[in-house]
Amino acid sequence: MEISVVIVSYNTADLIGPCLGSVIGQTGGDKEIRVVDNASPDGSAALIAAGFPDIHLIANKENKGFAAANNQVITHCRGRYILFLNPDTVLKENCLATALAYMEKHPEIGLAGLHILNPDGTDQDSVSRRYLSQRYTSGELSNLPGGIACVLGAAMIAPRKAIISVGGFDEDYFLYGEDEDLCLRIRRTGLKIGFIDAARVVHYHGQSERKSTSAEVWRKKISAEYLFYHKHYQPETIARITKAEMLKTHWRILTLRICLPFIKNKGEAREKLNKYKVIHDELRRRKLSKE
Repeated sequence: MEISVVIVSYNTADLIGPCLGSVIGQTGGDKEIRVVDNASPDGSAALIAAGFPDIHLIANKENKGFAAANNQVITHCRGRYILFLNPDTVLKENCLATALAYMEKHPEIGLAGLHILNPDGTDQDSVSRRYLSQRYTSGELSNLPGGIACVLGAAMIAPRKAIISVGGFDEDYFLYGEDEDLCLRIRRTGLKIGFIDAARVVHYHGQSERKSTSAEVWRKKISAEYLFYHKHYQPETIARITKAEMLKTHWRILTLRICLPFIKNKGEAREKLNKYKVIHDELRRRKLSKE
């Protein structure tokens, strides 16, 4: 078996069919498909079982989170490589074959991101050369191999041995941040993070969070960021990050309030204002809890 495709689904019944169809239609390598449904209330598990009976399906009775759900099947995967894929994606033609060829040619790569596209065909920002708030660090991230820090978890491929060697995903992350954490831990084993430009994937971003409010999403993201900081950064680094972010959000809230009467798109401006209020309040809460 050359590749195992692992998909964790949650509330994407309207998207999982095209995703699975695009994987099944790929040529150029023996593959298996494993789906873990995190207790989706929209009937995703039943749809998959009825429409794709040959797929290995686990239907969880509770939402275990993205990291834990992936870890449920990693040790059962038979492929030499694992492709972690979001259910709100569609693989373009020859995507799997291209990704496999790249990984075979580059044994120094411990994990690689695929080329993520928006539905309109434009590039989605999916590659980072720096970690979260890395400019505030003091040597915590020095001497790491390669120039890529991390790639978006919507579509990434890795040798199964590399994933198992680091213990899979860190299950302390429920949603958000687990891809960045995994990339860092893989780099610390001496392997590099890669990017496969010719392996293209359309990503309908954020579909599993459609029923969450923007405030809920931003709180989850802040929580994931600080989990990453506490796992990988020194306390003094975290203090510098918190101070800088507090100042930045305070300034943006102030300027948005001043400019709001003159901004044409007031709906978008209010959304930004609410975003920065949530971030500022969450940062303040965390700061006070440390005092």
